[in-house]
Amino acid sequence: MTTHLVAPTAPTTGPAAGAPPRRRPRRRARSVARHAGLLVFVAFMLYPLVWMVTSAFTPESEILTGPLIPEELTLENFVAGWNSLTRPFWVFYGNSFVVTISSIVGNLFSCSLTAYALARLTFKARNAYFGIVLVSVMLPMHVLVIPQYIIFSQFDLVNTFVPLVLPKFLATDAFFIFLMVQFIRGIPRELDQAAAIDGAGPFRTFWYVIFPLMRPALVTTTIFTFIWTWNDFFTPLIYLTDQSVFTVPVALSSMVDAESNSGIGMLLAMSVLSLIPIMAFFAFAQKYLIRGITTTGLKG
Repeated sequence: MTTHLVAPTAPTTGPAAGAPPRRRPRRRARSVARHAGLLVFVAFMLYPLVWMVTSAFTPESEILTGPLIPEELTLENFVAGWNSLTRPFWVFYGNSFVVTISSIVGNLFSCSLTAYALARLTFKARNAYFGIVLVSVMLPMHVLVIPQYIIFSQFDLVNTFVPLVLPKFLATDAFFIFLMVQFIRGIPRELDQAAAIDGAGPFRTFWYVIFPLMRPALVTTTIFTFIWTWNDFFTPLIYLTDQSVFTVPVALSSMVDAESNSGIGMLLAMSVLSLIPIMAFFAFAQKYLIRGITTTGLKG
């Protein structure tokens, strides 16, 4: 009868078995440091917004000297700011909505038509026109301010919404044209050919075939146009001098007396109210914005 000797096994708690756990503290430390840095960055970015919101509910005499969170909350800044100008603040809200919605409609109509022509139709100097569109993206808008103002003043259109809205119907936002051109190029041309076989012309093909398929690009254009137009201060400041046609940003700038620093509480209160449409619209359309940018970026 033979006896088999079994060699002793190595312990499982040595350095080899403990190698993965040694890396975990380092990874955990890096993760904690990374999240701490992100929290500091978020706090740094949100502090102005938090200060504005809390100061809107703070008595004006304590805004610049009191703590971040006031001991006593008040609505007097909202009440005073709502009727601080010659018109109630809802008038400026209405003006901003009129300009913003008109700009959205103008961009959707004109930029989509222009993009379709540049992406699908064949005509002389098409590439040259598209190059001009791309170059105009890099052209500062301030270069065109004086010529545009002279033209609109000669037609007696100053102090109206026409200078703010009409350029949108003339496909002047080259960024959206480029965005839509890249998207349309990703749509199969077989759809155009099928529409042509059925007797559809270029415009009918665009309206019934291409335009419905451009929804991601159209949603992205709508969101950016809404945000940029609602927050635009420079253009309305140039063309609007009568308070009855002021938009929200121009009305806010009229509330503060630069010499006495009075009206800061009203300005902050109305600024909080002016952010509500932007934040509500962005919260509603955020998923469409991300989807539109991603889908458009993958085209072309």
